[in-house]
Amino acid sequence: MKLKFGHLFSDIFISIYIAFTLYLRFAYEAYNQVSPFESLVIGLSFLTIIIVLIKLKILNPTGFGLFKSKNE
Repeated sequence: MKLKFGHLFSDIFISIYIAFTLYLRFAYEAYNQVSPFESLVIGLSFLTIIIVLIKLKILNPTGFGLFKSKNE
């Protein structure tokens, strides 16, 4: 059985994930001297995790109903 989350849960999870990772990045950058390149790499790493979960169809976002899902 494949793990698959609903549209609303996926949207809420992605929103919380983005807010939390932005907070982590800003807190880490404020505490340590981080170059802009390192900041981009950290941000892309966090973003890659979400993209992989969407491509594997574990998360199924619809942008809180703004975008139509492919199943409907």
